[in-house]
Amino acid sequence: MHSGNATLNGPAASIELGRKLAEHWLNTRTTGAQVLLLRGDLGAGKTCVVQGIAQTLEIDEPITSPTFALAQHYQGRRGALVHLDLYRLEQAASADELFLQEEEAAAELGALLALEWPERLSVVPQGCWQLELQWLEPDQPQAGRLAQLLLPD
Repeated sequence: MHSGNATLNGPAASIELGRKLAEHWLNTRTTGAQVLLLRGDLGAGKTCVVQGIAQTLEIDEPITSPTFALAQHYQGRRGALVHLDLYRLEQAASADELFLQEEEAAAELGALLALEWPERLSVVPQGCWQLELQWLEPDQPQAGRLAQLLLPD
């Protein structure tokens, strides 16, 4: 498992991190889907990271949090993206079922699956990239966020 930490000062830094993650995925991808688990409080920058991924994949559609739609599928000129948000699902069984459906769809597309709120799942999937965003000073958002990234070997 490879890991790294970075301090993100604002949305632009979160977007840039997403761009770098997408480049890494494009350079190392194999068949099937790669899952990126995104953890962090509301407003921590998870969707900004996904926006950066979409920029690198050359997706022209605007990327917003799929909190109400739960899942969005995008096709870019450099790759596909499935963006899944489990925040509204309170039952682990519902979250598990939706995740399995979207993981299968992402595998068929050869897509990167960005999953917000993986804590809603009953079991964390193995072999996933994991990114956690934490406020450096919870009462002072302008202080930035700590990004902790884990990539499997």
